[in-house]
Amino acid sequence: MTRRVAIVPLLLLSGLVMPSFAQDPTSSSAEAQGWLQRIVAAPRLHNYIGTFVYSSGGHMETSRVVHKVDKEGERERIEVLDGSPREVIRNNDEVRCYFPERNTVVTEKRGLRKFFPALLPEPLSKLNDNYIVKKGERERISDYECQVIVLESRDNMRYSQKLWVDISTGLLLKAAVMDGGQVVEQFVFTQLEIDGEIDEELLKPNYLTKSAKLHITNLVSSKMEKGELGWQVENLPPGFMKVIEVKRSLSGRTTPISHITLSDGLAAVSVFIEPAEEGDFQPVQKSFPRQGAMNIYTRTVGGNMVTTIGEVPPATVIQIGNSVVNYKVKWAE
Repeated sequence: MTRRVAIVPLLLLSGLVMPSFAQDPTSSSAEAQGWLQRIVAAPRLHNYIGTFVYSSGGHMETSRVVHKVDKEGERERIEVLDGSPREVIRNNDEVRCYFPERNTVVTEKRGLRKFFPALLPEPLSKLNDNYIVKKGERERISDYECQVIVLESRDNMRYSQKLWVDISTGLLLKAAVMDGGQVVEQFVFTQLEIDGEIDEELLKPNYLTKSAKLHITNLVSSKMEKGELGWQVENLPPGFMKVIEVKRSLSGRTTPISHITLSDGLAAVSVFIEPAEEGDFQPVQKSFPRQGAMNIYTRTVGGNMVTTIGEVPPATVIQIGNSVVNYKVKWAE
């Protein structure tokens, strides 16, 4: 399944090693970067069906994934097997998320949202500026021989990552987000079959017959031109750049939410701005407990609530959140 956070409405909107003396420790390995390209390409080339486990701290969650590639493109079904029933149905970039206990179906474009094992963003051109990409040892995961690739962060404003890649197909079989030597969160296949035939029935949602009774929330986005949104982040951490700014309209809400997406080429940070509810106009600055690799920070700016969410350390979301300004108001002052 996807990475979890507490603020659900907003989130619905991620061989042999060369000796060390023969390699510049501050430079990425070209061979390792080639493995990253294989990871990106693999889901578009291979069928797979399997079970994977997401773990973070004391929390563990098991999911089943069915992924098929044919002339229609990529289709996928991910079902969470633990806790509250949840299911993701993807047809290329069209995504439907089923939450039967809430009687809700959320529809959206895939955009920057990523699902294991297709976790890496595209393009990968900016990675070397913020991470040192290294080739590690070979290890076995779910009976597949894998190449380990390490993305070591160049500073403390982002997490490092460790990836286990099937040497035959390039499919990502295990991924760990690292804070120093500590695993912050991890995905790993416990059972996997690659390139088998996929029955069409396995791609259909369990809750299809109930969908007429479920409330449908359609996350509609309108891309804004530069400066049109009226908000900006003045003090970005090194390596982060604005990717896109949009207005998001949610079913049942009369006021759209402003959404700025930032990235360092791997980690993504979202900034949501919406009018504060009545009674919430007092100045607020609050950090929420970390959810896996995800940190959340909120503050009020004028009559608006600014929420910063990202797969980055707490200091990074706080710096970004404290730098968000309404420059139209600022200039007026």
